[in-house]
Amino acid sequence: QVHLVESGGGSVQAGGALTLSCAASGSISSINAMGWYRQAPGKQRELVAGILVHGGASYSDSVKGRFTISRDSAKNTVYLQMNSLKPEDTAVYYCVVGRVSVSRAGVDYWGQGTQVTVSS
Repeated sequence: QVHLVESGGGSVQAGGALTLSCAASGSISSINAMGWYRQAPGKQRELVAGILVHGGASYSDSVKGRFTISRDSAKNTVYLQMNSLKPEDTAVYYCVVGRVSVSRAGVDYWGQGTQVTVSS
């Protein structure tokens, strides 16, 4: 079992920045991928960014160049630095981990979600 605790959500004006954090605990030795999904009202949940424990990072086209995913292995924490935020970034953001990947089929655990609201 892996427990994920997210923090850092909130409200910001367009053009602003926020950093989300997600601390993982429990049976984390089997985890090889971490990432962030988001779900806006009335829309499907989408993968925003993912990072492999022993590899690189990937981003959705909608956030590429504005968001940066990183991880601190000593703290078992993954971060999502969000810059140049837009109103369309407003969503509930979910931290995820997986043994192989963080594709929808690969996610093993979800966080509880944290709200990000960007006003124009």
